[in-house]
Amino acid sequence: MRTGAAGLTGLGAVGALALTTGCSGGDRAERERRAAERGARLRRAAAADSAVLLRRYDATSAAHPDLAARLAPLRADVLRHAEAFGDGRRGGPDASPPPGAEVPKERAAALAELAGAERRTARERMRALADAPPELARLLASVAASGEVHAFLLGEATGGGA
Repeated sequence: MRTGAAGLTGLGAVGALALTTGCSGGDRAERERRAAERGARLRRAAAADSAVLLRRYDATSAAHPDLAARLAPLRADVLRHAEAFGDGRRGGPDASPPPGAEVPKERAAALAELAGAERRTARERMRALADAPPELARLLASVAASGEVHAFLLGEATGGGA
């Protein structure tokens, strides 16, 4: 009888292991689903942030045509960032500033405002890293670094540096 009881105990352990494995597979699938949803949400937010930056570049170039050539390469980077995050834009300019973001009349102030927008967006992307899946985290970090470089270059254009 001891053998039978041991056999029953062994089967119970195997059954419990199978049940646990089945649950963890479902839990893993649920974690993966939530991670994918979180990643999609972060991508949409990053694409929207890039779209706002594009509008700022376009509005600044429209308000200060003498800056358009200098801003063009930075704007092109922002467009590539928007596309990398899944924004379907094809680069058509939108010279209307984003809500609440009028372009200053003074050239230096306009550049400083644009640099501030780049810096704020870069910081927001860095904050998003904690919730991002690995591939998206790498993209966010890279684009955030690019935004900080843009802010630096825009500051240099005003003679203010970083």
